[in-house]
Amino acid sequence: MNKEANLTKRVKTPHGVRFCPVVISANGRVKPDHVIVAGREERHPEGAYYVEWYEGAKRIRRSVGKDAATAAARRLQQEKKLEARAAGLKLVDDAKSEGSLLADAVIGYLDEVKNAKKPKTYAAYSTALDYFLESCSKQRIADISREDMLQYSAYLRDEKKLTPRTCWNKFSNVMTFLKVQGIRGLLHKNDWPRFVEEEPEIYEREELDKFFAACGEDERFFFEFFLMTGLREQEVIYCTWSEVNLSRGVVTVRYKPEYGFSPKAYKGREVPIPDKLVRALKKWKSNADSGCPLLFPTKGCRPCLHFLERCKAIAKRANLNPDDFWLHKFRATFATWALWGGVDLRTVQQWMGHSDMESTMRYLKPNRSTAVREKVNTIFGD
Repeated sequence: MNKEANLTKRVKTPHGVRFCPVVISANGRVKPDHVIVAGREERHPEGAYYVEWYEGAKRIRRSVGKDAATAAARRLQQEKKLEARAAGLKLVDDAKSEGSLLADAVIGYLDEVKNAKKPKTYAAYSTALDYFLESCSKQRIADISREDMLQYSAYLRDEKKLTPRTCWNKFSNVMTFLKVQGIRGLLHKNDWPRFVEEEPEIYEREELDKFFAACGEDERFFFEFFLMTGLREQEVIYCTWSEVNLSRGVVTVRYKPEYGFSPKAYKGREVPIPDKLVRALKKWKSNADSGCPLLFPTKGCRPCLHFLERCKAIAKRANLNPDDFWLHKFRATFATWALWGGVDLRTVQQWMGHSDMESTMRYLKPNRSTAVREKVNTIFGD
């Protein structure tokens, strides 16, 4: 039977969050915040310490807080328990008698999120909960209070320097985690971080004219596809010819397990496309590799992952500010122009794949174009 327990620390590395061995000083004590990453000693003040051991073939990890001395003591304590068990003594499981550990609950929850959600969603929850572990001194779920959440809100704002909207998002992720753990009713009505809901940014026609004028033929097709379909980046990346119906003039978004892709909220949909794009798609298809199902493959029939870099390079080439150009802005422009063009909200909601009408209504913004200025001048005179 195993009698050894090791001490690690959960830290962020270039390859993601990892459990790394601690560094032992010459005096035999744990060197605070120092771990071994890829064979090298590094300082990592973030994260918590974990004692780990094996019960048969199963590895057990248990959080022991952020203090190095306390963590070292808990490792020794665990080794004594293992020795006692090996000697046939029956022990009470301290963790079960004292309640669930916060860090253990976080690990278990993130494992569930990783299995059920998309990588971007997992990354968002992982970051939010890592920040919470950094800000919260409590070790047990049952001890978390309203004050801990208020402190977390201030930590995101003051220490991490996050924008108000990002603070709200991360705060919401942690509240969802706590709800799953059965913790409710911590906060008062006005305790949540506040932010001002800004209008989605869209491209002006004048800057799009300059942008497309600087495009090569293929590049123009790529970004006209983004603009005229309103698809999300991942939906364009994994779009296949089987989803394009040129005779009906529609593009369908669907689940594609062969690429590990599913639409947001797992909602498929159909989006009509203008005749101009249909003609461009026919021309593109005539030159495409018939053996590759992707619309925008690399030479090896792999999904193209460089649309954003190309977008910014074109903006720079057109003497436009690359910081003002990103892929989701094409989608926002599609929705706004559709609403300005008289398409009803429910239809645009369906085209965009939004779960609720509120998400679509964000794009129902005032038209500030030159044409509108001319209408105002016509109404009231120059």
